[in-house]
Amino acid sequence: MFKKITNASVTLVQRFLPDPFIFCIILTIITFVAAMPLTGQGPLTMVMHWGNGVWVLLTFSMQMALVLVLGSAMANSPPMKKLLKTLASIPKTAGQAIVLTTIVSLIACWLNWGFGLIVGALIAKEISKTGLKVDYPLIIASAYTGFLIWHGGFSGSIPLGIATAPAAGAAVANTGGVLTEAVSTNQTIFAWWNLLICGGLFILLPIINTAMHPKGNDIKLINPALLTEEPEQVFSAKTPAEKLEGSRVLQWIMIVLAVVYLVRRFTSPRFSLDLNIVNLIFLTLGMIFYGRPILYVRAIAKAAKEAGPILLQFPFYAGIQGLMVGVTAAAAGGTGLSLAAVISNAFVSVSTQITFPLFSFLSAGIVNFFVPSGGGQWSVQGPIMMPAGLALGVDPALSAMSIAWGDAWTNMIQPFWALPALGVAGLGARNIMGYCLMALLVSGILICTGMLCAGFVLYG
Repeated sequence: MFKKITNASVTLVQRFLPDPFIFCIILTIITFVAAMPLTGQGPLTMVMHWGNGVWVLLTFSMQMALVLVLGSAMANSPPMKKLLKTLASIPKTAGQAIVLTTIVSLIACWLNWGFGLIVGALIAKEISKTGLKVDYPLIIASAYTGFLIWHGGFSGSIPLGIATAPAAGAAVANTGGVLTEAVSTNQTIFAWWNLLICGGLFILLPIINTAMHPKGNDIKLINPALLTEEPEQVFSAKTPAEKLEGSRVLQWIMIVLAVVYLVRRFTSPRFSLDLNIVNLIFLTLGMIFYGRPILYVRAIAKAAKEAGPILLQFPFYAGIQGLMVGVTAAAAGGTGLSLAAVISNAFVSVSTQITFPLFSFLSAGIVNFFVPSGGGQWSVQGPIMMPAGLALGVDPALSAMSIAWGDAWTNMIQPFWALPALGVAGLGARNIMGYCLMALLVSGILICTGMLCAGFVLYG
């Protein structure tokens, strides 16, 4: 029965899911049309909201691009590749391969989502090179399902955003001025209910992904010869300029500077982890792993190509965000509510203190279709959900993380963030999204249970 449902979802997605950029354009049209009757705004007003929103995520776009590029470069470093080849030799069956890929991806995405997206795809490729009879689209999909955990980990933009002091971080201001002080990661990432959900995914996802593996002639194999990569570049220097480019001394001067800064930050009494610190950690590790400046430059240049499709789509999703948050006052003929507010308020209106985290999660899952960016999602829903949660007496950390988990959840059928992994794997979104749909359904039950559990324990 389970395999029949999986096969049906795979067939459905392969037939109807367009390229991610086309998907983005369709979402823009849907948002534009839906917002007008629900917010009382005219077409020209909506055009202006779209245009005004296109460039509002530039800072965050750069942070996210760096998360991806730095994580990708580190994942492709010689030490990491050696480790991944060693791990890839462990599985002896298709089931073991799926379990290993899923767990490695979960761990890596919990540490850094950009790193995890690439590492998951790379170990899936390494396993496929061994000639093991494992379904290639499924093992790549298994690598992507690890991305479900990212917003509950060290690079989650919402928990890291609200961990930044208000004077330094726009994310706190984006709660409508409700949060007057930072919320520690001990209250979000390391809260018992967040760790409970993360632990549940570590148990559930490997089981679900393994259960989806096809049998017999339905297994889609890939010729290992198609997965060969360019040989690793060997550094050689003939001119003074080339010697400078390969200078380990220059590289280590920058590494020491970064390490001293990080140590001072980590030992500060008021230290809090944020996206900039996470990026600096991966930048420093990348310099260490590559050893020579020019080798790291080449690795970053290669990794930057994987960020291209995402960079193209960020302005369009920022435009959708503009459509989602655009408001016209009642005195000017509008309703005084944005489309995001209409969606969020519909869930808030049926919430209690116990069920608020659950309904915040579900509403965030819907909004994430239109704004598949943690920072963008926060700027859209933070000013609505945070005041509502406080009015009900819900802990701001729990309210924020319910939005974060909703943002992570529907990424399973929002192809935007799958692009880097697909680029590494040489597949299209429709090849894996059918499997990801099943992961969405099962993980949704788990996360909903976690949110209800948090609500009952804290306020029941």
